[in-house]
Amino acid sequence: MSEPPDFLTKLTAALDPARVLTAAEDLIPYGFDGTAVIRQLPLAVAFPETTEEVAACVKIAAAAGVPVVTRGSGTGLSGGSVPVTGGLVLCLVRMNAILEVDSRNLTLRAQCGAITQKIAEAAAAEGLFYPPDPGSMKISTIGGNVAENSGGLRGLKYGVTRDYVMALQVVLADGAIVELGNKCVKDVAGYSLKDLFIGSEGTLGIVTEVLLKVLPLPAARSTLLAVYDDMEAAAETVSAIIAAKIIPCTLEFLDRMTIQCVEDYSQVGLPTDCEALLLMETDGHPAAVADEAAQMEAIALSHGARGVRRARDAEEGLSLAAARRNAFSALARRRPTTILEDVTVPRSELARMVRFIAATAARHDLTVGTFGHMGDGNLHPTFLTDERDAAEMARVHLALDEIVTRTLELGGTITGEHGVGLAKKQWLRQQMGDASHALLGRIKQALDPERLLNPGKIFD
Repeated sequence: MSEPPDFLTKLTAALDPARVLTAAEDLIPYGFDGTAVIRQLPLAVAFPETTEEVAACVKIAAAAGVPVVTRGSGTGLSGGSVPVTGGLVLCLVRMNAILEVDSRNLTLRAQCGAITQKIAEAAAAEGLFYPPDPGSMKISTIGGNVAENSGGLRGLKYGVTRDYVMALQVVLADGAIVELGNKCVKDVAGYSLKDLFIGSEGTLGIVTEVLLKVLPLPAARSTLLAVYDDMEAAAETVSAIIAAKIIPCTLEFLDRMTIQCVEDYSQVGLPTDCEALLLMETDGHPAAVADEAAQMEAIALSHGARGVRRARDAEEGLSLAAARRNAFSALARRRPTTILEDVTVPRSELARMVRFIAATAARHDLTVGTFGHMGDGNLHPTFLTDERDAAEMARVHLALDEIVTRTLELGGTITGEHGVGLAKKQWLRQQMGDASHALLGRIKQALDPERLLNPGKIFD
């Protein structure tokens, strides 16, 4: 597809030529995201630095009928920022300023390209706490987190990105700039429009600024590692902890393959002769932390853990948590292609789902490592494969379809935190039903009638 007349001329005039890429070799890094197996080259990549420049780019693209795909660091795992052939990629990584930390109102304002960890560090410098912590937080942007409604290891206790967004600045499909929300803790004026854009994956508008709620830093934290010879016993422990009315900060799960890969990669002293590990963290008032840690240790031991290791200090606790965060990177070293999946079931169904994933991998002769946020039912079966092997990839797709179908049968969802994008849209109608699925299309039509914003994502 050749570019529409004058489109690139107007684009470079709006930004300056140094911030517009058009050469094929320069476009390659922007042709895929963390999903990796889905790749397409755009017509151009532009790097706006202000909301007004984003709006100008959108207006130029809309006038020319050019699709627009927004991109941050490209860490998404559902193909959400894979470009459209002949389209424009707006890469917002230069819009990375943290604009304000307001301790009086417990808020933080940042541009969309600010790195998630930098936001957490800016809050911590003021004695405050930004809880959402996606596994990619060292490189993911807050705008991408909002677009995907990202979760993380602390989601069980603290929730996901949506729970911390107080206001958004958004560029609409016609280039209009809207401000949605404010610093007020209570505000019920009109529709909650900001919530419409959280998790919309760039299909309804482009988030350029975010106002976030932050919390006081917890006074204490305790980290425990429970070791199991039976994977299902670990899943049952999670259900028992929740049933005991304990809500840990973190309740994470790794299976044998993931443990081995993580230990090879991180060398933090994880036991590699077991079937599963649970990483458990509690935070808050020191007395409450000590009590919850003791209860979780007792529950783990009574549900089959062969041992529970307590971190000696905060440094060791951070080391153990970092090992879990490295799970994806560690597994990715095993085979040429890594497909990280994302299914969530009610916590009461965890043991059954873990058992089904293992059986499905064996039935299709596939290598699958499973880890995830077991405390909130969010599992990440990770296929270690080779996209050059057509027969093996066919088995991967069959296995994945079986896993997603079983997830829905158990009352689960096709995605707990990665989003729908390109990778999961084939199952969305199956989960939502015809009427709810059609409603998504009506909202898209109302806000983006020309279907120029991230077309083909979530639904066709």
